[in-house]
Amino acid sequence: MSSLTWAVAFMFLLSTSTTCTAQLSSTFYDNTCPNALSTIRTAIRTAVSRERRMAASLIRLHFHDCFVQGCDASLLLEDSSSINSEKNAIQNKGSIRGENVIEEAKSQVESICPGIVSCADILAVAARDASVAVGGPSWTVKLGRRDSTTANLDEARTDLPLFTASLSELIGLFDRKGLNTRDMVALSGSHTIGQAQCAFFRNRIYNNGSDIDANFARTRQRGCPAASSAEADAKLAALDLVTPNSFDNNYFKNLLQKKGLLESDQILFSGGSTDSIVNEYSKSPKTFKSDFASAMIKMGDIGPLTGSAGQIRRICRLVN
Repeated sequence: MSSLTWAVAFMFLLSTSTTCTAQLSSTFYDNTCPNALSTIRTAIRTAVSRERRMAASLIRLHFHDCFVQGCDASLLLEDSSSINSEKNAIQNKGSIRGENVIEEAKSQVESICPGIVSCADILAVAARDASVAVGGPSWTVKLGRRDSTTANLDEARTDLPLFTASLSELIGLFDRKGLNTRDMVALSGSHTIGQAQCAFFRNRIYNNGSDIDANFARTRQRGCPAASSAEADAKLAALDLVTPNSFDNNYFKNLLQKKGLLESDQILFSGGSTDSIVNEYSKSPKTFKSDFASAMIKMGDIGPLTGSAGQIRRICRLVN
């Protein structure tokens, strides 16, 4: 082997080795913080037992983090002289919840393993534990993410889906993150739990559209006044009217009956390419839960910071 060939081969092996060491692993903290996952799980169970809605908020928090700069806890960063918080994006403003739960979990983990476990990993574990706490699926969370030192408000505005998104827009947004159409429909199924603000579904329930059940619209109108005001806009309604606090497949059954609360929900069953997936999930909760778990694992792989990139924040809302 010539010296040049050997050098090329060596560089290839080095790059391969570097890539491998930067991969996420479910055993990442086994030696450095063996009680991390149980500590997080207890914190999440406690929070969800206090407020069932928190499960949906924690899953959404992980999703809204991963779609902007990857799963790096950038969403948790507050405004500062150098940071424009992603919470200021319309998709997040006034609707992001659960940061206090993540901070509490982080504080508990810091007390046993200071400077070891990232906020980004806590977000990922919290989403899994929140799902389990309300009867949803579990999955093996890969770990080893590090926290970003920056946020990206512009990317939050462009890359997070809006409640008015069309089907093609939703498919495109998810595709750019490496998630296929089936992943998108499965992840949308997280709306089987949680609530939405009146401001986000008012137009849908008052526009007399052909894509909404009339009785469902009238029911929702009772809790969401037609006239906009700060008080009216903040009124809440369950995304799933049937079993709002249980992770099941009723979300998809609702879509078949034109009872999706948000436009971006009902668009999944509106004569388009995702109708067959919605129909499948409405008939098979097992398939839905399995696909949801797989999609959450894929989502957790979006653009993580690993190795020496980023940092391990001591407090999740602040850069060290």
